[in-house]
Amino acid sequence: MRRGGIPTHGLHGPPHRTGSPPGRTGQRVSEARFDEIIHPANRLQICAILAAADSMAFSAIQETLGVSDSVLSKQVKILQRAGYLTVAKKTSNSHLRTWLSLTPSGRKALAGHLAELRRIADLADSARRHTV
Repeated sequence: MRRGGIPTHGLHGPPHRTGSPPGRTGQRVSEARFDEIIHPANRLQICAILAAADSMAFSAIQETLGVSDSVLSKQVKILQRAGYLTVAKKTSNSHLRTWLSLTPSGRKALAGHLAELRRIADLADSARRHTV
């Protein structure tokens, strides 16, 4: 079946493998898989920001996204319940700060989701080229 010109089996069906060709070592291959937990804009941005660091302060992510404490807290809890994110409280200069980190499964889920988004974008580009 097709939805808006995009095969629906690619959205929630069998995973598509991306990355280095078989037999190449040193590069990780991730499964392209649409992840409904990561996909909402704020959660996708949180994961993308955390992918570039080992951990980051809650306040820094909040400032980057321009959202309230409650909005960020809600999204963090969803990612944490999915096992994609860890939360740690640490004292720095006598201030208690909250630090967020992606878990290995969170990094894998993000990589797979981004690979699937790229695959979908490639389908759209291909369809556009064939209709022009």
